[in-house]
Amino acid sequence: MIRVMLHDPANHTTVTGGVELLPTWRNSEQLLWVDLYGEPTTSEMAFLTREFAIHPMAVQDAQRDRHPPKYEAFDDFYFLLLKGLSKDSTGINFETIQIAMFVGERFFISRHQSESRSIDQLWEKCLTDPTPFGRGIEALTPQLGRFIVNRYIDMLFEIEANLDLLEENLLQQDPSNEQLGLLTTYKTRLRVMLRTFNYHEQIFNQLRHNPDVTTGGALEHEFNDTYEQLERAASLANLYYDLSDDLINSSISLASHRLNGIMKILTIITAIFVPLGFLAGLYGMNFDHMPELHYEYSYYFLIGLMATVAVTLLTIFKRKKWL
Repeated sequence: MIRVMLHDPANHTTVTGGVELLPTWRNSEQLLWVDLYGEPTTSEMAFLTREFAIHPMAVQDAQRDRHPPKYEAFDDFYFLLLKGLSKDSTGINFETIQIAMFVGERFFISRHQSESRSIDQLWEKCLTDPTPFGRGIEALTPQLGRFIVNRYIDMLFEIEANLDLLEENLLQQDPSNEQLGLLTTYKTRLRVMLRTFNYHEQIFNQLRHNPDVTTGGALEHEFNDTYEQLERAASLANLYYDLSDDLINSSISLASHRLNGIMKILTIITAIFVPLGFLAGLYGMNFDHMPELHYEYSYYFLIGLMATVAVTLLTIFKRKKWL
């Protein structure tokens, strides 16, 4: 699917349509945004190389399912590849999508295989408000980057609330296998998110100091703003990653402490019943020449001895604070 937006900076008007708007763009000074959505096709590659002279290798990178975020400069444009969130990503169960951008002097091309809420948000903003084009088509890059990182930050705030709830439950009740599994999932997904932020942070740190990208420094503030938001997101992700790791260790420690308590009780029970079992076994052999067997009060004497042993051991354990 191809959708096209054409903005006239002279009268601040914006129209949308399809490829039929390309001749108008070529014969004017208007700004063009082409948004490509869906599975990659050979016709799409031909379209980009023919109409915008995009390098085929760059198109291949943009069409891949998985590729690390990257920035690459060409003669008449630059190529930027970021990882955004899919439209239906919520909470820790998020999925990333590739968002590719080709940015030239008068054109901005975005490409993504599935729906992107960040691109839709910027698209709607450009339709209702001409200010995104105020500093040229290149200004869409940091704005789209900001929308992408804002979705991540919203998700991180949701993760923070969930981790706080898990921590509170952990303090009020014994940890369960379900809680431990959930915390492990948080830790794993936060590590993935942190790796993505590190990629983006490095790229935008490079872009904000590049005069070819910031149009001679005119867009430096916008790129700095996106970079600072990425720093904030990376810091939050790292904080919550450490928190989830601490909660996992706490869960394991509490479970071990509970197990130690159970083992202590079982050990005390065993320590008490060992001498009682010895006495019971000794007088349960029924040899003919055991004098105690024929004594009238032998049974009561043995029961009293066993009770004395048990009470004595319990008293010793109590004084040593093992109980």
